[in-house]
Amino acid sequence: MTHLNQLFTRDTVEFSRRYITYLSDVLVGINHDEVARFITTLLDARSSRATVFFIGNGGSAATASHFANDLAIGTNCDEKPFRVISLTDNVAILTALGNDFGYEAIFIRQLRVLANPGDVLVGISASGNSPNLIKAFEYAKATGIKTVAITAFDGGKLKRIADDCIHVPTGPKEYGPAEDAHMVLDHLIGSYLIRLVKEDD
Repeated sequence: MTHLNQLFTRDTVEFSRRYITYLSDVLVGINHDEVARFITTLLDARSSRATVFFIGNGGSAATASHFANDLAIGTNCDEKPFRVISLTDNVAILTALGNDFGYEAIFIRQLRVLANPGDVLVGISASGNSPNLIKAFEYAKATGIKTVAITAFDGGKLKRIADDCIHVPTGPKEYGPAEDAHMVLDHLIGSYLIRLVKEDD
């Protein structure tokens, strides 16, 4: 039974209070050193003009798109931009690759065309066990692309094989709090980088 099942009550006010309280506990459990390492990775990629690729499925695909938007556009840095692409955004490419090569190949096939050694691959996955993300990470590690996982639950295989990881400590199958926390990380990191870039300019 998940924490959310244990917290459930028909009283909407009480459930709201319990959900927010649990989410707060999850956020407190995030390791800030992991966040700092990811920020350093993004800044290093910016300095070397490397590309940062984001991938994910379902809600995590939306978070990948949001993350890419906030870093590439939100930092508003024209002279030395963050080069960021979400590989979840082109429906024609995703459906063509899924149809022709299988869903597990939708990210690795794009990386083979677009990525270079020294680039960064960020995989967002609550379970950490999505086959298409794992295949992309294995390819990245074999070709000199740095990997960063943003996970929840127990982190799954993605946490184990990634070069770095920000792990959100939720219970299993708690997609809501996991994805909530992943979006908080997006806005936390984006807020920091927006201000850092502005100060540097």
